Parts: sequence; structure tokens; C-alpha cells
Amino acid sequence: MTKGTVHDNESLLLRNYKLGIVEGWVSGVGNVILFVLKLWVGMLSGSVALIADAWHTLTDTISSIIVILGMKISAKPADNEHPYGHGRAEIIASLIIGILHCLIGIHFIMAAYEKLQTREFTNFGTLAIIVTIISLIVKEGLAQYAFYLARKTKIESIKADGWHHRSDAISSAVILLGIFLGKYAWWVDGVLAILVAFVILYVAFNIFKKAVNNLLGEKPDPDLINEIMKIGGLVHPEGLRMHHFHVHNYGLHNEMTFHIVLPGGMTMTEASEITLRLFNEIKLKKNILATIHIDTESKY
Repeated sequence: MTKGTVHDNESLLLRNYKLGIVEGWVSGVGNVILFVLKLWVGMLSGSVALIADAWHTLTDTISSIIVILGMKISAKPADNEHPYGHGRAEIIASLIIGILHCLIGIHFIMAAYEKLQTREFTNFGTLAIIVTIISLIVKEGLAQYAFYLARKTKIESIKADGWHHRSDAISSAVILLGIFLGKYAWWVDGVLAILVAFVILYVAFNIFKKAVNNLLGEKPDPDLINEIMKIGGLVHPEGLRMHHFHVHNYGLHNEMTFHIVLPGGMTMTEASEITLRLFNEIKLKKNILATIHIDTESKY
């Protein structure tokens, strides 16, 4: 029963990583097609915003490749050099995606500045409108797909990829607005490119923040702590005072450390039996390896 439940938990995590790989391939194919279309129309119209947005889409493809590689590495089992597994590879993938956002945001600002220096009007044309609308719809669809899988799998790099799609959809919406306003003011194309750049940099900040917090260690989820305390109540109905929880997330491998308070008069054998039952129940029900420190009641 215990082995079966643990195996089911690990199978679920492996399935989640496979879904992440599928999301990466779907995103990659869609981005390559959009890149070709937007670059073609951008070169025809001479719009720096469209050309920059095309290269932004190409970096989305690179992001998708990073997601795929991150998922494949994360799914590898533990080995002698990596006893906690490779699960944090997907967090590193999120960091790389955040760096790409920063680079593209900076590129947008530089390209927009150069366009503003020329003081030239941009003639977009009907084709630019059509391609931009297609890009907006496709990118928001990819974002929704990525966010759905992120909620289902709890994988941060998929969520980061979703935000990358969302930022591109916002870029397309802003550029579409610029297409309609561009014939009235020469500076519209450049200014809108700068606005898009700030959207991208904001997304990069959020991706960095989440990934760095995961690497540094976050406060344990209160719901998880409540579940662990309920397990403790079942193991020792007389009551276990549990405190000092720390959770270490390694993707497929998760560890937890905490303290329990036992009566001072309890024998070492009794305390060991309670601790072992608690360890096994947490492993069985939550697929978490627990390191449990015993405190005597006389200290509290």
C-alpha cells in the first residue's frame, strides 16, 4: 500500500513534467510561425515595433526550448552527484526565461529610441493589422494553455512561459493600437515600443522574484502544515506539539524538517516508534521525506 501510493505520487509528478514538455513543443511551433509572419510584415512596413515584436516572439521559442530541457532534466532520478534529484532545473529554466525578458525589454527601448530620432511616420497597411490580430489571438491562446497546465502541474517554468506569451499578446494589442494611431503622429510607433518594453521588464521582475524565492526557500504552505499536523494527530492521538517547520522543494524529491514535543518520561523506544510511524505516514500520504527532531516536554 505504501509503495503503491508513493509510486502513484511520483507517477503524477512525471506526468506533470511530460505535460510541460508538450506545452514547450506547442509553444515553440506556434512561435516560429508567428515570428516569420511578424518579421515579414515588419520589414514591409518599416515598423520598429513590429520587427522588435517579431524577435520577441523568437525569444519565446527559445523560452519554450528551455522549458522542454528543464522538464527533461527535472524528470531525471537522483544520482550520486545529485542526491536530491534534478527537480530545481525547472526553477533555473524560469530564471533563464526571466533573463530573456530583460534582454528583449532593453532591446525594445534601444530600438524605440532610434526610431524616435528619425521622426518618421510608419505606414503599416492592412496586412500588418491582420497579422497583428492573429498574433494577439494565438499568443493569448498559448498563454491560457500554459496557465492552465501551470495550475494543474504547479510547475513554475510553465507559468513563466505563460507570462511570456501574455506579454507578447499585450505587445500585439499595443502595436495594434499604434497601427490605427500611427498615421496621426510620427512618434506613436516608438512610444508604443517603449511601453511594450516596460511590460516585458515588469513580467521579467515577477518571474525573477518567484524563481529566486524558490531557490532561497519560502515559508511553508499553511495548508500543508495543517495536513502534517493532522497526520501527527492520527499517529499519536494524545497529541503531538509540532513546530519549526521547514520545507525543501526539489521537484520530484521533497524534504521537510520539524520538531515534535513528547513527554519527558517516555522511553527512547516509544519515542522512536512514534517518530518512525510519523515519518512513514508523511511519506505515504504526502511523498515527503521528513527529518524529525524530538523535544522533551520538560523544555516547554
